[in-house]
Amino acid sequence: MCITKLLQGDCLELMKKIPDNSIDLIATDPPYRVTSRGNTGNSGGMLKKDIFSKGKVFTYNDIDCIKYAPEFYRILKDETHLYVMTNHKNLAHMINTFLNSKFHFIKSLIWNKGNKIMGHYYMSQFEYILFFRKGKGKKINNCGTSDILSIPNKKTKNLKGENLHDTEKPVELMKILIENSSKENEIILDPFMGIGSTGVACVNTNRNFIGMELDENYFNIAKDRIEKAKTQRNDDIERNKNI
Repeated sequence: MCITKLLQGDCLELMKKIPDNSIDLIATDPPYRVTSRGNTGNSGGMLKKDIFSKGKVFTYNDIDCIKYAPEFYRILKDETHLYVMTNHKNLAHMINTFLNSKFHFIKSLIWNKGNKIMGHYYMSQFEYILFFRKGKGKKINNCGTSDILSIPNKKTKNLKGENLHDTEKPVELMKILIENSSKENEIILDPFMGIGSTGVACVNTNRNFIGMELDENYFNIAKDRIEKAKTQRNDDIERNKNI
């Protein structure tokens, strides 16, 4: 049975309490600036429509990866993987920052979302998932996985039909990354967990999970989703025992 630890607060402060070389995988969708027309993805914080045209989508998306990349490297074990999501606007800066923090860049994965977002030029249909490693190379568990991951971009909605989080990532997408770069009972960290898709994927794949989220509303939604996933998994285990 997986163990989950959810922390509400600033991950830059919370990560300081994590021991060196103690995390088996980081998979996260950090907040980052977007283009002026079209949100290509970030997480954490509250949506502010009036600042959308300035490249800001959430209140808390001014954090620069320079601030957290060294911490990621410190807390990850040797021979582990890191997945960080981004868009074309931040691509070069993110790659260079993580390289300067001693990570090895493996490749860019593509999340094909299926739906298209209008823009000034070409319609956006995908996001980058930057794939890094710390230390020596380690193969993924399923080498037959394509570097284009076509997972529908479906959002969890409230009773009014509104998105609970406008840049929520599919559980199935996070599951692929987690299963390929970790083993059961290992520790997965998502320091920008949003409404908890990575945590749900960890529960479903029997991984231990540490999740951090600054926004209290998103944190509470994530907590509820992860608890429901744990209950469902326990029910499924008991049901299978009786078959």
